[in-house]
Parts: sequence; C-alpha cells; structure tokens
Amino acid sequence: MTSIQKLLDIMRSLRDPESGCPWDLEQDFRTIYPFTIEEAYEVADAIDREDWPGLQDELGDLLLQVVFHAQMADERSLFTFADVVNSISAKLKRRHPHVFGDETVDTAAAQSMVWATHKQAEREATGEGGLLDGVAQALPALMRADKLSRRAARVGFDWPDAERVRAKVDEELAELDEARTAGDQAAVTEELGDLLVAIATLARHLGIDPEFALRAGNDKFVRRFQAMEKLIAGNGEDWSDLTPDDMEERWQSVKRSE
Repeated sequence: MTSIQKLLDIMRSLRDPESGCPWDLEQDFRTIYPFTIEEAYEVADAIDREDWPGLQDELGDLLLQVVFHAQMADERSLFTFADVVNSISAKLKRRHPHVFGDETVDTAAAQSMVWATHKQAEREATGEGGLLDGVAQALPALMRADKLSRRAARVGFDWPDAERVRAKVDEELAELDEARTAGDQAAVTEELGDLLVAIATLARHLGIDPEFALRAGNDKFVRRFQAMEKLIAGNGEDWSDLTPDDMEERWQSVKRSE
C-alpha cells in the first residue's frame, strides 16, 4: 500500500458514518475551506522562516485538506481523489507542450506566455471568456488586485510606466482627502480602495509583489514593536505612563538601533 493510499484510507475511516470521528463527520466544503486557506498560509510562513522541518509538516497539513475535500466530493459522487490527480496531470502536460509535445520554448518568459495562452483557452472552453474571469474572489484583496491588473495589462489596459502610476496614486490620495473633508464615510471607503488598487499596480510596475512587500512590512513592524517592548521593560517603564511623544521617541530609538 502506498503512503497516499494509507492517507486516503485514514480519511475514509474518519468520515465513516458508523465509526468515524464526530467532528470530521460534521464538516462540509464550506466549514473546511477556511482551514484550507489557513494551511496554505502556514506553508508560506514556514518557507519565509526557512523552517524546513516545519515545511514538511505544513505540507502534510495542506495535503490533508486536499484529501478531505476529495473524500467529501467522493461521498456525493462529484469526483474522486484519483480524478483530482488525473486532472492536474493532464493540465500540466497540456500547459507544457514544449516538454510533453512538439513546441519549442527557449525562455521562462516565453513559457509564461504559453501558460497564459493555454489558461485563457481553458477559460473560454468553460464559458469564462473574459480576461478577469477566474480570478478567485477569496484571494487576499491585495493579491487579487495585483492579478486583476496583470490580466488587464495583457490587452494593453495599463499605464505606460511607473511614473504615470505614481501620479495616479497622488490623484487617489487627493480624492481620499476630499472624501474625508466632506465627512462622507462611504466615499472614504471607496477612495481608500481605489488608492490600494493604485498602490498594487505601482508595485507591479516596480517589479514588486505587493503581497510580499506588505508581509515584509508587517514583519518589520512586529520586530520593531517587540524591540520597543523590551526597551520599555528594560527602562522600568509602563505603557500607561508613556505619552504619545514618549512612545514615538522609543520607536525612533529602536529604528536607530537597527
């Protein structure tokens, strides 16, 4: 018995109506998919930390999510785990004709174009002919903004350079300020969304993944805040005794020490 077959058998036992686990039996696609997303992020976190034993563990957790969904689908006669494997195998061969067919591709950039062409053809075959069809709404909003703008750019709907996008950021920021001045909270929300989309587009023009940049910014904030906590504790101070100016001074002290 293969390792994957053992895992499939375990999941089948967990979902057995007579002897399975009550918690596993209560789950469905909607209750499980938040865990699927969480496990994918934990994989990314292990990679960011270069925690290779942790990555092995997290990949197992993510694989469990695939097996869980496939088992529930099998119970409803939708598809099986084998169908999932066969589908992705066929897709990989279809999208790599230079490896499994007669086409020739010399560069990674050319392969990306081939991949995009095949994806678009597949979307059209399933009735998703629009360029923006198929960009999952469940993606993190910043990542989705990046993907949407990349799709639109394929047909030339894009700014010619980063400077034009930078000007658009200023324009959106000014519109946000106008909405704030008017006290229109709905407009503030709308303009803030436009600003974030413009920033994601600027990141693309600068060759930066906006999701990665924001994660790095979050990590920096955590690192500096934790250092500030240690500084305050080392000084024998308490947060409640510090004014906003005091906190800013401690923050700047941490930044200077990096």
